[in-house]
Amino acid sequence: MSGFIERTDTPASGTAAAGAQRTAQAADPAAGATPVHPAATLAVTSGATALALMAYTAPAVTLVDTAASLHTSPSAQAWLINGTPLGLAAALLVAGSLADDHGRRRIFVAGTLALGLTTLLGAFAATTWQFTLARFAQGAASAALLASSLGLLAHAFPSPRGRLRATGVWGACISAGIAVGPVLSGALPGWRLVYGVLGLATLLVAAVGTRTLTESRSPRGGRPDLLGAATFGAAQVALIAALTLGRDGWLRPSVGLLFLATVVLLALFAAAERRTATPMIDLSLLRSPRFLASSAGGLFTGLAVIGLFSFLPTLYQQTLGLSPMDVAWLFLLWSGLSFAVALQARRLAGRLSTRAQLVLGFALHAVGVLAMLGALDAGSWRRLLPGLILAGVGSGLLNAALPLLAVESVPAARAAMGSGAQQTLRYVGSCAGVALTIAIVAGTGEGPARGADVALAVSAGLALVGAAGVWAFRERG
Repeated sequence: MSGFIERTDTPASGTAAAGAQRTAQAADPAAGATPVHPAATLAVTSGATALALMAYTAPAVTLVDTAASLHTSPSAQAWLINGTPLGLAAALLVAGSLADDHGRRRIFVAGTLALGLTTLLGAFAATTWQFTLARFAQGAASAALLASSLGLLAHAFPSPRGRLRATGVWGACISAGIAVGPVLSGALPGWRLVYGVLGLATLLVAAVGTRTLTESRSPRGGRPDLLGAATFGAAQVALIAALTLGRDGWLRPSVGLLFLATVVLLALFAAAERRTATPMIDLSLLRSPRFLASSAGGLFTGLAVIGLFSFLPTLYQQTLGLSPMDVAWLFLLWSGLSFAVALQARRLAGRLSTRAQLVLGFALHAVGVLAMLGALDAGSWRRLLPGLILAGVGSGLLNAALPLLAVESVPAARAAMGSGAQQTLRYVGSCAGVALTIAIVAGTGEGPARGADVALAVSAGLALVGAAGVWAFRERG
C-alpha cells in the first residue's frame, strides 16, 4: 500500500508541510510525541477499511443461502442486510467524537479488534436475530475504525497534497472492499466460512495496528457527551427500524411510534448539544455550506447508490438465474471500476473541485442505472454492462471526493468528527435505500423485473437530487 504514496514535497512545499505539522501539533498535544509513519498509517487504516466493507457487502451474493440456512422469512430479509448499516449509523458520530477526544489510535484498534470478534460470531449464528445482532455489532465496530481512520490520516498527512493522495487511496479501498467482498463470498464454499475468514483477517490487522500506528487526539476537556451519545444513537436505531419495518405497512402503529420516537430523540439530542461544553457535533457547522455539502453527499450516496447496489445482486440471482459467483464477477465490473477511478481521482485536483466531482459522480450513477432499464425483462445480463460501467465510474468519483470533503468541512482538530458525521448520514441513507428498494420491488405487483426497473428509476432520481443538493450548498463569494 505504501507504493501509492509518492514524495511530492519540493523545498517550498516541504516548508509548508512542516508548518502544517507544527500547527497540527499545537492543536494536538499528542502530535510529535512519537514518530508518525505515514505509509504504515495509510496501509493499516486502508486495509481495515477494505475489510470492514468486505464484511458489509458479504450478504450481497450470499443472502439467498443465508436466509435459507437461518429460515429467514422474505419480510425479515432486509434485517440481514440492514444490521451492519444500522450499527454504523448509530455509532459513527459517537465514535468520531470519542476518537478526537480520547485517542484515534485507541478507538481504531478497539474497533478493528471488535470487528474481527463480532464477524467470527456471525459465522456461528443459528437464528435470524442472532445473525442480525452480530451484524449490528459489526456495524458499531466498523464505525469506530472508519471514523478514527480519517482522523489518523489527517494527522499523518498534514500537507494538502499529501492529504489529497491519502484520502484518495482510503476512498479507493472502500471500493476495493465492495469489489472483493462479493467475489470472496461467491468463491468460498458456504457463507459461514466467509465470515470466519474475514474475522481472522481483521484480527490480524488489529494486531498490526497496535505496533504501527501513532496516537493522536485533540482533547477539549470536560466530560464525555453521554446524553448526546445516548439520544443520537437511539434516534438512529428508531429511524432505521421504522424504515425497515415500514415495508410491511407504513400505517401500522409500531412504525408511526418509531418515527415519532425518532423526532423526539433528535430534538433531545439537539438540546443536549447546545447545553454541553463538549458536544459530539458542533451545531454551528450546520451554517457551513461545505459541511452541508459533505452531509448531503453522504446521505444521497447511501440512498441512491449503496441502498440500490446492496440488493441488486440478490435480485439478479432471482431473476436471471445467475449463481452467486456469476453475480460477484458481474458486479466486480462496477466495483472494480469504482476502485480504479477513486485511486486516480486525485489527478483531477486543480481541474475539478471536490463538489464538482460529487455532482459528476451522482450524474454518472443516474445515467448508468437508467441504462440498465429493461435488462431483467429481457433476461439479458449483457444489457447491464454499459450501465454498470457508467455507475462504477460515478461511484469511484463519489468515494474519492467524500472522505476529502469530510476532512475539509470541519476544523483540523475535529477530523474524526467530520468523518463520523458524513458517514452517519451515508449509512442512514443506505438503510433507507435498502428498505426502499425492497419495498419497491415487492410492492409493484408486476413481478421483480418490473419492480427492479422502478427501483432503478427512483435511484436515478435520488442521485440527481443529491447532485442538486451538493451544488446548492456552495460558498457565496
